[in-house]
Amino acid sequence: MSKTTVTEKLGALPTSGRRRVQVWAAVVLLIVAALVIQMAVPDWQVLPDYASHLGYGVILAIFLTALFCEYIDSSLGMGYGTTLTPLLLLAGFEPLQIVPCVLLSEFVTGAMAGLMHHHDGNVDFLRDRRARSTTILLSALSVVGAVAAVTLAIQVPKAWLSSIIAVIILSVGVITLATARRRLRYRPGHMGALGAVAAFNKGLSGGGYGPLVTSGQVVSGMSPKQAVAVTSLAESLTCFVGLTAYILIRGHVDWTLAGPLTVGAMLSVPIATLSVRRLPESLMRGSIGVTTCLLGFLTLVKVFW
Repeated sequence: MSKTTVTEKLGALPTSGRRRVQVWAAVVLLIVAALVIQMAVPDWQVLPDYASHLGYGVILAIFLTALFCEYIDSSLGMGYGTTLTPLLLLAGFEPLQIVPCVLLSEFVTGAMAGLMHHHDGNVDFLRDRRARSTTILLSALSVVGAVAAVTLAIQVPKAWLSSIIAVIILSVGVITLATARRRLRYRPGHMGALGAVAAFNKGLSGGGYGPLVTSGQVVSGMSPKQAVAVTSLAESLTCFVGLTAYILIRGHVDWTLAGPLTVGAMLSVPIATLSVRRLPESLMRGSIGVTTCLLGFLTLVKVFW
């Protein structure tokens, strides 16, 4: 008997799914073609020139990077800000250019991903009381975590806090892998504790929310599909709170990166939620565990490098 491939297990996409993929591919190719044409013929104005000083090659790279990072984030509930922000820093952008634009794109795409996960049947926020209450709990803790982070960050060395958070993320990843084949009982207390730490992490560093919240929900007994959907929606509110505070405190915001980041991230969502719908839960649990361990390890490396 021949081995069954993952593709065969997933089965063929229904007509609506194929149509979505076709429309998505057409839109992405159209945007890429427009940027390439703009690069080849600078005098022919195809796109708005509000960010033309970046260079259309840079805009294309940012667009594609955001598309990829958000696909991973909306599929596994983690990885967008954690991977995108360091890449933009390495590219030469300043933190004050990056943070508000990343928060804006995560706010928009998180809300969109939550709705799409609901639409695709990965979660039912209307009928599933547990998913709904977990989202509300995490959203409320986002505000508390941000305030606590600002207060404690003034008194405690950031390297110590980052090290503790990295160890927690790595530990949760190991637990997720160790329990990948077990169906655990949902424990709101565990979820609340991890949610508080994740919200604190987000308020302190602007990243690291997804690894703790998504894997924490899985360890606490939530299904991986529900965990990814809940994380997307809860993180959206977290980013909204952070972006609002940033605007109120800073006053002026450089929105140069907002366009390619938001458009690229938004375009990944319809395909990501469709992928989550088709993936087996055992494969998702393993992927979430591996990704969480990797992000925790990279955070430790960053702290001690």
